[in-house]
Amino acid sequence: MATDTTSGTMLPVPGRGRREAVLLVLAGAGCLSASAVLVKVAAVDPATSAFLRCAIAVLVLTPLAWREHRRRGALSQRGVVVALVAGAALGIDYMMWTRSIFDVGAGISTVLINVQVVVLPTLVLLIDRERPSRRFVLACPVMLAGIVLISGVLESGTASPNALRGTAFGVLAGVAYALYLYLTRRQGRAEPGPAVVPLAFATASAAVTSAALSPLSGGIHLGSIPLTSWLALIGLALLGQVLSWLLINSGSPHLPANQTAALLLTQPVVAVLLSLVVLAEVPSAPEVCGMGLVLASVAVANRVSLKPRES
Repeated sequence: MATDTTSGTMLPVPGRGRREAVLLVLAGAGCLSASAVLVKVAAVDPATSAFLRCAIAVLVLTPLAWREHRRRGALSQRGVVVALVAGAALGIDYMMWTRSIFDVGAGISTVLINVQVVVLPTLVLLIDRERPSRRFVLACPVMLAGIVLISGVLESGTASPNALRGTAFGVLAGVAYALYLYLTRRQGRAEPGPAVVPLAFATASAAVTSAALSPLSGGIHLGSIPLTSWLALIGLALLGQVLSWLLINSGSPHLPANQTAALLLTQPVVAVLLSLVVLAEVPSAPEVCGMGLVLASVAVANRVSLKPRES
């Protein structure tokens, strides 16, 4: 892990180009964005979806992790502990977010979970002394405004009777999401070799955590799931868990935290586009405006010079 001795700032890990890392995170965000469509196609209750998303992924990751273990050696004890804690945070994220959907709807919950764009850079600033760029700070309000428009919050005039509880769950989900991103990014810098093994540990931990918290969303129901739903859930596990986090966890350690957080805001944008193509859900004018704001602000915030720093 490189550190700027004059400012205490953690610098991106060498060995992977900045542009390549950006593309990895963007590709991972694209895979994550397919989750919403696949969840709708699966049409199972949220707790079951969250648990099976992780449980099926563990079955896929286990042989891949064993192969990586034999080729690269064992993950350090610290790496295992960090992966388990990060996975628990991810499980909390999944369950709190699905619970918030019940209370405040998908739109507001989408806004709330994206508090990660503020929480992740704040964690890195407080713990690692890595300061966000001025460009990111200026673009952040525009990013959040775009997310609000995409969510459709301004178009729904009915207030939920459980708005306070749903808001709390949504914010907790966003904080847990940011904590997962922070822990995996930091460990990826400390131990840059393994990728599949830590994800396997984290996914197993997320499965256990989501199962433990499933009573918050009505419990897990595995009976009478039709074949089409199983196929959608397998796709959710492969795209929304295995491939997405392998890509994001590979690119994130090589980027500043604020850049990773901003790039992940492309997820709801792509989700809207996928819903249009797959589910024929036409976005409204405010949603289209929100997509434009997010994409423009992410582009501005991530206009990072690729020239080496002057000493």
